[in-house]
Amino acid sequence: MAALLLELPPPPFFNCNHHRFLSSSKTTLHYFPSKIPPPLTFTPTTTYCFLPTVTSSSIPEDEEEDKEEPHSIAVASTIAPDERPQQDRRKVVQIAWEKLVRWSRSWRSKNNKTDHLERTNKVVVLGGGSFGTAMAAHVAYRKSNLEVQILLRDPLLCQSINENHCNCKYFPEHKLPDNVIATTNAKAALLGADYCFHAVPVQFSSSFLEGIAEYVDPGLPFISLSKGLELNTLRMMSQIIPQALGNPYQPFVSLSGPSFALELMNKLPTAMVVASKDKKLAHATQQLLASSLLRISTSRDVTGVEIAGALKNVLAIAAGIVEGMNLGNNSMAALVAQGCTEIRWLATKIWVVSPVLYLTISSPLLILKMGAKPATITGLSGTGDIMLTCFVNLSRNRTVGVRLGSGEKLDDILSSMNQVAEGVSTAGAVIALAQKYNVKMPVLTAVARIIDNELTPKKAVLELMSLPQVIQNLYSVNEVSYGSSKLLSLVYFGSKF
Repeated sequence: MAALLLELPPPPFFNCNHHRFLSSSKTTLHYFPSKIPPPLTFTPTTTYCFLPTVTSSSIPEDEEEDKEEPHSIAVASTIAPDERPQQDRRKVVQIAWEKLVRWSRSWRSKNNKTDHLERTNKVVVLGGGSFGTAMAAHVAYRKSNLEVQILLRDPLLCQSINENHCNCKYFPEHKLPDNVIATTNAKAALLGADYCFHAVPVQFSSSFLEGIAEYVDPGLPFISLSKGLELNTLRMMSQIIPQALGNPYQPFVSLSGPSFALELMNKLPTAMVVASKDKKLAHATQQLLASSLLRISTSRDVTGVEIAGALKNVLAIAAGIVEGMNLGNNSMAALVAQGCTEIRWLATKIWVVSPVLYLTISSPLLILKMGAKPATITGLSGTGDIMLTCFVNLSRNRTVGVRLGSGEKLDDILSSMNQVAEGVSTAGAVIALAQKYNVKMPVLTAVARIIDNELTPKKAVLELMSLPQVIQNLYSVNEVSYGSSKLLSLVYFGSKF
């Protein structure tokens, strides 16, 4: 016999409806409860599993005399366990993947009834910066006969793109597709365009758009690539574009997510979000941009996508300061986590239950901040973009922070850069916005004060570390304005948004 049959009484924890694992270094005991089918389990190297009772008819005659009761029999074996558990795990993974593939094919067959890329003949990109150029190249590669025009102000850069097929200022080593052309003529660029990508820096967008408004078709969809807040008005691009064009119904889409222009030019895969109040427009933009290298999700939370994209630039400066001061990884993680929390405080809806009014009202008071959804802040356009901008050296805003933390002056840093770091101008607007909605944002406020030369990075760190210690749990205590009085209220950041 390959195994020795031993009689053992049922263990004290055993009942007919459950099984348990035991372990041994050399042997494997298999306990056989009556009429229990063998469970499918993930077992370690040596395990105990329970199988149906071995009856007398299945036991050889020379060992049948050692058996007293048919209730249970244990088998001790030194044979190594077979590979069935591992095969079962592989089978589970294979089935899960096959289900995912079937779902993907089914979804595509139902939702890809109209291919907007095939119906698109011309796309115009406003601004020839790094990201605008990268998106122009991406769209041009999607369809070889698509006309992609980049509207520029610099004649020399325009000549470089048309003659050498490269943006010598930002991507001198990358060749642009042949169907990408540049022009300084706004009327010619916008004539007959199906989509317009807006890649002009936020602080210059209003004046630029007002200058070309007469050439813009009222139904031309604008896809905003710009991230930030207008310094004096605190407006986002979803407000700037319609007002500057004089058309409150101008179709608008916001595009955001973890996407460095250089990596897009190198055709490395990533994922982004297109947000629009118009669901059909969001899906059309998705079909225009989505490829094997770029996953595009759709959203209707325009505010969440825009505010996260604006505030992450300021947070990236803070992360750079930590790096420049060599404060370590612990400080970096703590600061970015706090910054994400501050962005959520400002951007999302907040349910407020007043202890004073709790006994007199049946439902909580709802106080709106900027009306974004928490899922947007923790998604691609929020946390995804924040992680990329705060932790990677390619970030312009992080680079500004690193140099500030190393002791350089802001004016010297900005004069040496050939690209705009939106976080520098956005920082002051963010704090003004926080004051408007009565939200405390210690980290982002400290960045604004450093940029305004009111605080040194070292002093800012000391002040942040000396703030009162707080309780970290599901609830946060905030002082909220209600009418003409102040109520100390419990602010719940749970699932009811």
